[in-house]
Amino acid sequence: MLTGLKKIVEAVLIALIIVNLWLADYATRTMNSVSPASQGKQTLMIEKGSSPMAVARILKDNQLIRRSFTFRLIYSLYYYPQSLKAGEYQFSLPVSQKKIMLDLVAGRVVLHALTVPEGLTYLEVAGLLAAKNYPFSGSFARACQQTQLISDLDPEARNLEGYLYPETYYFTRGIRAEEMVAAMVGQFKKNLSQKEQDRARELNLSLRQVVTLASLIEKETGRAEEKPLISAVFHNRLRLKMKLDCDPTIIYVLKLENKFDGNLRLADKNLNSPYNTYLYPGLPPGPICNPGRSSIQAALYPASVDYLYFVSKNDGSHIFNRSYSDHLQSVKKFQLKNNRQLR
Repeated sequence: MLTGLKKIVEAVLIALIIVNLWLADYATRTMNSVSPASQGKQTLMIEKGSSPMAVARILKDNQLIRRSFTFRLIYSLYYYPQSLKAGEYQFSLPVSQKKIMLDLVAGRVVLHALTVPEGLTYLEVAGLLAAKNYPFSGSFARACQQTQLISDLDPEARNLEGYLYPETYYFTRGIRAEEMVAAMVGQFKKNLSQKEQDRARELNLSLRQVVTLASLIEKETGRAEEKPLISAVFHNRLRLKMKLDCDPTIIYVLKLENKFDGNLRLADKNLNSPYNTYLYPGLPPGPICNPGRSSIQAALYPASVDYLYFVSKNDGSHIFNRSYSDHLQSVKKFQLKNNRQLR
């Protein structure tokens, strides 16, 4: 009787081994099989909370797998309890079931690039997102009111102007505006070294003042080699208690009021705003854009020159002067013919 029972057990074990070997072979062949769709790219969304059955149905409906039951069976046998991650996926066709399974388990979702150029205001970044039809949720402008994100460095911040670090970011579809803004402020903090904070203290400037000065530099020139010179002019003027006479500060206010048509007029220099550096001495109340690293560096490390004036040459560059008489000659040469007088 024991001998007969032993034979039954052996038979069952052999059967189980055979079944396991068959399943392993079947799983290998299935996982290496390619999708019915064979050309182009296939993009699909897996919503949060989707069950393995729902995921398999989506894959089959999009012709990425042949049998939803087989996909669920292999997931249950070899990948559970790892979850199939929600998100947007894109597959180059043809694609194997193995790659699909591994991507879903690892959560290799599509990342959408977003390049934030130097010198945009937070409202202009919001406009950029709208123009690109960027796939995010919520209000970017409203999210930029989260001053608690920067209050440790700038307790006076009324919004996040100046602290949205210009960079190329990669976000998933449907990301919340608050998460995007937090990432940009986080990048600002990541790029602000202790050495730079110490340098600000050496200059007797708060971080807010440094970023404000950097934003003026950013809007005055796009040429990296000129930024320390522009910075020197502003530092020299601040030291001598001269008004900064910075056109971009007026343009900033006009844009906020939807009054800027691309031309700065002489009458605009009488605009009654604390941002008007033609009327009010010192730095404006806060940043007028989100400056890049080179402008922040220039604000902290101005060139060792005694220039007090600069004027645009209308080719993206500037001419710098020490005396007012020389400056007037530069204005006459480069600006009066265009009816636009600068410093």
